[in-house]
Amino acid sequence: MSEILATIIFLSALFFFLGSGIWVGMSLLGCAIIGMELFTSRPVGASMATTIWGSQSSWTLTALPMFIWMGEILFRTRLSEILFKGLTPWMTPMPGGLLHVNVAGSAIFAAISGSSAATVATVGKMSIPELRKRKYPERMIIGTLSGAGTLGLLIPPSIALIIYGVTVNESIAKLFIAGILPGIALAAMFMTYVAVWGIINGRGTEDKQTFLWTEKIMALKDLLPVLVLILGVIGSIYSGFATATEAAVLGVLGSLGLSRLQNSLNWQTFTDSLFGAVRTSAMIMLILAGSAFLSLAMGFTGIPRGLAELIGGFNMSPLMLIACLTVFYIILGCFLDGISSIVLTMAVIEPMVRAAGFDMIWFGVYLMIVVEMAQITPPIGFNLFVLQGMTGHDMGFIAKASLPMFLIMCLAVVGLVWFPEIATFLPSAM
Repeated sequence: MSEILATIIFLSALFFFLGSGIWVGMSLLGCAIIGMELFTSRPVGASMATTIWGSQSSWTLTALPMFIWMGEILFRTRLSEILFKGLTPWMTPMPGGLLHVNVAGSAIFAAISGSSAATVATVGKMSIPELRKRKYPERMIIGTLSGAGTLGLLIPPSIALIIYGVTVNESIAKLFIAGILPGIALAAMFMTYVAVWGIINGRGTEDKQTFLWTEKIMALKDLLPVLVLILGVIGSIYSGFATATEAAVLGVLGSLGLSRLQNSLNWQTFTDSLFGAVRTSAMIMLILAGSAFLSLAMGFTGIPRGLAELIGGFNMSPLMLIACLTVFYIILGCFLDGISSIVLTMAVIEPMVRAAGFDMIWFGVYLMIVVEMAQITPPIGFNLFVLQGMTGHDMGFIAKASLPMFLIMCLAVVGLVWFPEIATFLPSAM
């Protein structure tokens, strides 16, 4: 059976399952079973058991549920209120005013959550009512939240970076450290856009409330526990004191202590956070299991090798390959969530990227930014759905409000390609 026909069968089966509303993980498993039955005589059950066990028994993967639990604990605390209170005295005097709280608050929460949707929901829960009360335009409120919320995929600890690292067998610690400077740079680009908008429209400075330096310094006490938790997690990895998995455990203990300090830790929040982490982890693990089995089934057809050889035959330059992959992931992100996009494509994309000579740590950071862009592209942009539920606006309005942030992330991809040291400098210094 030709590779073209095999590809058609795989894609048809996958789109049928996904279109039927079946879970992504189960769709991948079903597609893989069809492939195994058609393209190999190996026993499907034994192959599935061996492959899934091998993909799920990685020690590195234990960091995933721990970081998810860490984010779930803080999601159910007064963290958004504390962030807003601590950032307000510092952001009010800037052009664009309190819109900067959306960006700065998202960046800080991203550093302790790792989830894009959780970042949008947590920061938006506090900032949207406050910004509406101060008559900020809905377009800017929603746009800054949707764009800055994507930082949860890039700034460590990132759940998507853990998935990528496990899939391509790269160091999770180095991937985490590689995401720091690009994440800060992207947040700075968002804030620059807000400042320019504020200067042009004369908005933000009408917040008449002024703060003395003593009040600003006192506000830092609200941010200090969060900043200590962030520095503790990331610093333990960078210094070599802890692996990513051990740092995740430290993060959980720190988040429990922080929520206790905020008097928001009780049996209800504890159990809610635990069950929330279990549900999210189980969903991601099922996707990973399906992806691993699908990769095995595809390997028997020679599709990944054939596709890599086909693209290699085009003699594309590395720059052209990155441009094509960017368009590919943006289109794919219109229909799949970020994690599914990564695990679905890595079996085919990884050999091509390695053959082109790209650093896989750098490529991981690039991939996170591109997948971030997919979080705010309709019709299946997860951040758009979260904001739709929080604001009541239709999807078209939210997508238009997010467009400037999408373009800024396109610019960030260009900067990362031209200056790869942004992502590779810190890992090389570990």
